[in-house]
Amino acid sequence: MYLKHVYLEHAQDVLGQWLAWRRAGEVALAVVTATEGGAVRLPGALMAVSAAGESCGYLSGGCIDADVARHTREALRSGRIERLRYGHGSPFIDMPLPCGGAIEVCVLPDAEIDVLRACHDRLASRKPVTLSLAESGDLRLGHPAVPGALSFHYTPKLRLRIAGRGADSLALARIAMASGIPTELQLRDGAETQGARRLGIERITKLTLPSTLPTLNDDPWTAFLLAFHDADWEEALLAQALAGPAFYVGAIGSKTTHARRCERLRAAGIAEGQIGRIHGPVGLIPSMREASALAVSILAEIIEVYQRKVRFPFASTALVLLAAGQSRRFEEGDKLLARFRGQRVIQRAAAALQGHDLAARIAVVGPDQPARAVELRAAGWTVVVNAEAAQGLSTSLVAGIRQAGQSRSVEAALVLLADMPNVPDAHLFDLRSALTPERSAVLSSAGAVHLPPAIFDSSVFDRLNGLAGDAGAGQVFHSLDRTATVPIPADWALDIDTREDLMKAQAGFAETT
Repeated sequence: MYLKHVYLEHAQDVLGQWLAWRRAGEVALAVVTATEGGAVRLPGALMAVSAAGESCGYLSGGCIDADVARHTREALRSGRIERLRYGHGSPFIDMPLPCGGAIEVCVLPDAEIDVLRACHDRLASRKPVTLSLAESGDLRLGHPAVPGALSFHYTPKLRLRIAGRGADSLALARIAMASGIPTELQLRDGAETQGARRLGIERITKLTLPSTLPTLNDDPWTAFLLAFHDADWEEALLAQALAGPAFYVGAIGSKTTHARRCERLRAAGIAEGQIGRIHGPVGLIPSMREASALAVSILAEIIEVYQRKVRFPFASTALVLLAAGQSRRFEEGDKLLARFRGQRVIQRAAAALQGHDLAARIAVVGPDQPARAVELRAAGWTVVVNAEAAQGLSTSLVAGIRQAGQSRSVEAALVLLADMPNVPDAHLFDLRSALTPERSAVLSSAGAVHLPPAIFDSSVFDRLNGLAGDAGAGQVFHSLDRTATVPIPADWALDIDTREDLMKAQAGFAETT
């Protein structure tokens, strides 16, 4: 059974168990849809319950899980979707939550197997995924298609790669695997390889020469730790890791050792910004001498960095909304103030990433657009008035990037156009995930066409500030070496320039609702 072999907490594992049970019979899925106060799990947490009464996953710290499982078995018998609320405002007065908050749960007795399989498979292939839940109980991948639907973003599991030798490497691998973290050990010594296998570590890669390293297989959810004290191996392994997408790169050693290591990397031509990514000395607690204590300290640091990446992916990102277009092709009025799907176009664009922590929210308007500025300030944006807006799109982009660059906490800028009101948060998450440390820019793509939204690392802000006229960010993008694109569906890429565009978009929306 799937249950015996994995750590059932991550969405990938709970869905894997759901699929295994589904092949044998009926199984329900419970989803946390909302929380208030100090809930243990975030919205999107999953629990699977089989008709035989087996369960996996959890939704709280033990306060409600047994009762949710009971309601879930009842839902399996009745075939009806159940909506449960615990804590403040709950009908279950005999089950108060010690935290004083509230948890809402939706129980799906017959969830769409194809959707859950696709969600599981995407996570298993190391790709993030968004799952949306409609009020009707229907599930789908991606952005919600109907009003009132909820969306939950899931990221791949933390993965650890350790290259080194000695007790430090083995202790960290052992504790990581006990925590359910997929771990790869890269070792030189045959005796250490045998010792690692005796500890139950199965994924071991042999290191032969610094000049012939194994092919890099890191992804944005991989942490790499260097546990060598050999200069030749250090330089080669760190250079390789820094050229890849790993979210964490760490190296064991004292402050003096790390300073010497960094000097060697500079001499080898590694950029200062890349060297600055290396965590060293590693660990939350300094100067750990025992391998077991050092392993706990390092793993805690890695998990902290991973959790910041997962829970606050935009914390160092400035959102730049370009809203200074002249509406010359839009007959009779301002296109951004026109009504679309129950809101003004600008209101829909300004709702991007609401509820998410960002380094800054910057909107650029023209000098003669006070109504736009009022709408944007009401939505919590810092408004920059571009006095040169009539001279071309690039002037607004430059104004937004310059404002973003004034903050040292800004490491990237995510650029959106206010006349593209259909871009969902799910696409912005995908763009942010694609901007890995070895890349400098990511654009959206519709077939062979590159278009906004786009995200740029702060290292290219100076190039963006050099744009002039109607030249867009694509000009800079095509001049860069380390870039990527993320596909965007046609309906998400909707661009409103004319009344006809607006009417077609309204008609398309009416057909889907």
